[in-house]
Amino acid sequence: MARYDSYIICTSPRSGSTLLCRLLAATGVAGNPGSYFHEPSLSDWLSYFDLVPDPSTAERGVLAEIFRAAMAKGSLDTGMFGLRLQRHSFDFFTEKLAVLHPEFSGDAQRLQAAFGRTLFVHLTRRDKIEQAVSHVKAEQSGLWHAAPDGTELERLSPPQKLVYDADEIRARYDELSAYDRDWEDWFDAEEISPLRLTYEALSKDPIEALCRTLDELGLEREAAASVEPSVAKLADGTSRDWVARFRSELGES
Repeated sequence: MARYDSYIICTSPRSGSTLLCRLLAATGVAGNPGSYFHEPSLSDWLSYFDLVPDPSTAERGVLAEIFRAAMAKGSLDTGMFGLRLQRHSFDFFTEKLAVLHPEFSGDAQRLQAAFGRTLFVHLTRRDKIEQAVSHVKAEQSGLWHAAPDGTELERLSPPQKLVYDADEIRARYDELSAYDRDWEDWFDAEEISPLRLTYEALSKDPIEALCRTLDELGLEREAAASVEPSVAKLADGTSRDWVARFRSELGES
């Protein structure tokens, strides 16, 4: 029997969370993890789930509808709920969670009330320069994720000319570093000991990272036997050149 009812992948952009979510979903036993609260906007949450609540419904009732819809979408018929949360919308998410469960005083308690026994997974990328470059390059190219065969999985804008921008890379570097510090501060404040995974380990051996997560959840490793990675790395010569140039400008070897 699984040790948890749900899990939350606590992460930041370009950390490999799309790959991890797809791997977990492909097992057929670990829910359908996704960014169901990605935008810090109640209207966006309602739109995402195609919900049109009665105008007379109080905010707490509206949130209950949203969370039920998220649970259904993130669990399917597996009995396990999966969720990806990123820091840019986390404060708004916890603010609304407090409205939904005012009877509890802390985020961890409220999350348990909303989703049951919850495993927290901290997925981070150690090399923040590579992460920042990946983020800037994705914003410029418009392509955020692709399959191993080159098929585009997520394009958010038409492609633009790729231009090295040290100021933008630095801004993303500072932002992504702050996100990691914020997660660590939150884990400490809520007395949470998360399962720790890194982008570097995930990209090197995706199935082993998947098996580690299944082990922690109390699910059988055999569920990973037929799973194949479905997201490709987008790093290329341009990425490597930008990383090397930025390291040089920072005085790093």
